Amino acid sequence: MNQILENIKTRRSVRGYKDTPVKKEDLEKITEAGLYAPSARNSQNWQLTVVQGKDKLEKLSFAMADALGKDYHNFYGAPVLIIVSAPKDYRHAIADCSTVMENMFLAANSLALGSVWINQLLDVADAPDVRALLTQFGVPEDHMVPGSAAMGYASVEVDKDRKNLGKVVYA
Repeated sequence: MNQILENIKTRRSVRGYKDTPVKKEDLEKITEAGLYAPSARNSQNWQLTVVQGKDKLEKLSFAMADALGKDYHNFYGAPVLIIVSAPKDYRHAIADCSTVMENMFLAANSLALGSVWINQLLDVADAPDVRALLTQFGVPEDHMVPGSAAMGYASVEVDKDRKNLGKVVYA
């Protein structure tokens, strides 16, 4: 089977990670793949913010939990969170950032790394404690966060089966 199609078909969301740090070279390949994503009008106005370190990730996790009013899962223990952001006033931010996320997920899979979409920052990025941390990490204050990618080496088995609930209709 074609390598690209095989990579697409084998990628799964991973919800449990080892403490093992991700190699800088691998993070560079993953973020580069993200930067090559398509965007509306070729605007490419996203930013990728790579957050590493248990301390930083726990602080962000607790701030998000407080803003959401519930317990939080600490990004499933992933050693890396890549925050994808774009200007709040850019109407294609969610769509463009989604293509960035998919490129990074596929790149991570090709490097034997697990990944999972974390979407809660879309709702709480402007909560004061969350925003303070995002600003500290380098996310511009005028940016929204359509998604972030938790990444690392899987510590859990992932379900290889697909439900394939979607449909294709040829008209």
